[in-house]
Amino acid sequence: MIGRLAGMDKQTEFVLRAIEERDVRFVRMWFTDVLGFLKSVAIAPAELEGAFAEGLGFDGSAIEGFARVYESDMVLRPDPSTFQILPWRDTSPATARMFCDIAMPDGSPSYADPRYVLKRTLKKAADLGFTFYTHPEVEFFLFKDPVIPGEPPVPVDSSGYFDHTPQSTGSDFRRRAITMLEQMGISVEFSHHEGAPGQQEIDLRYADALSMADNLMTFRVVVKEVALSQGINASFMPKPFTDHAGSGMHTHMSLFEGDNNAFYDASAEYHLSKTARYFIAGLLRHAAEITAVTNQWVNSYKRLVGGSEAPSYICWGRNNRSALVRVPMYKPNKGASARVELRSVDSACNPYLAFALMLAAGLAGIEGEYELPEGAEDDVWSLTERERRALGIEPLPRNLDEAIRVMERSDLVAETLGEHVFDFFLRNKRAEFDEYRRQVTPMELLRLLPVL
Repeated sequence: MIGRLAGMDKQTEFVLRAIEERDVRFVRMWFTDVLGFLKSVAIAPAELEGAFAEGLGFDGSAIEGFARVYESDMVLRPDPSTFQILPWRDTSPATARMFCDIAMPDGSPSYADPRYVLKRTLKKAADLGFTFYTHPEVEFFLFKDPVIPGEPPVPVDSSGYFDHTPQSTGSDFRRRAITMLEQMGISVEFSHHEGAPGQQEIDLRYADALSMADNLMTFRVVVKEVALSQGINASFMPKPFTDHAGSGMHTHMSLFEGDNNAFYDASAEYHLSKTARYFIAGLLRHAAEITAVTNQWVNSYKRLVGGSEAPSYICWGRNNRSALVRVPMYKPNKGASARVELRSVDSACNPYLAFALMLAAGLAGIEGEYELPEGAEDDVWSLTERERRALGIEPLPRNLDEAIRVMERSDLVAETLGEHVFDFFLRNKRAEFDEYRRQVTPMELLRLLPVL
């Protein structure tokens, strides 16, 4: 064993030792496609040393958005820093997982790898002296089993915001899910019942954006595994009910320069530094361009209809929950907590691409020193269209088609995603919206069939 590990870095050594000591028989190699769906291939422990050294070849043309048939050879390179035992599997023999980077046969990073898209943008931030941290509030629904496609789902409860119900399915679920998340090294800050029946929220403790994107992919798996083990179903669909609020992923962001929060200035108005103001201005200016990625499904736009907790208009405010970008209040003399919150994102996005574009928009504001418009302190939904126009408040895209049209003209999105991911994403989303447009909905049949 000792001789075999000679010359390896400490993290790789740790993984190989842990596999022997924990009786790991299967190692799952995880990665995501362009749309954010998790992919997995299991290998035996005996193959892992070779996978670390040379990678694991696979057919990229079989993965959504990865490659065309004539350039299909790709290589999975496991990231040893992401090694974790899967707590929902047997402990002996155990199953582990690692996230992978995707490489081409010559060793260069794959242009189609969402994880690399984020890494590339994080490097740009690092070159400017910044580390990007995120803290998402993840909402989702729990439904009774079975969930039948095409039929309305049945929520597991009829509780509301912050409700505490003794021996409820939701609280039992959250306790079990959080226990598993923490067993996998994912720290949780808060959890509670959200406003709609069956709706839950679990907030993850802040981390660097790459770790958080990995954590969110793990989070989705844990939530679904725990739900199935309890005889229920979990869904991250943004808006499953017409008459109840949808599920978002309000994301708090901050930039650090070393140990100092670059968004904090004790002497500035609201303690917002120039860097923070430029970052917010960048988010606002490019908000419409990045919406097709932060809200990538036709259903996402049902959630962004005004009047609920989801934003419909491009503006910012202090502690204003109708604004797209909110500057939360934080404890005095706690500069490390200075942050901004983007409220449009939903929990069904690809977190690697979404975080990359959120960061790119903010960095564009910093590099271009964009001027921050006046904040909106009123309830933006209660204003008339004329009042909003007078204040210079523009709407977010109202559907996926509008979002695609804005995105396809965006140099920032094209540069951040890279040509391959940019073109594939647009092509896929156009097809999704075209299919959606052809559908005859229950509302049309209900209202029109009897009278026309």
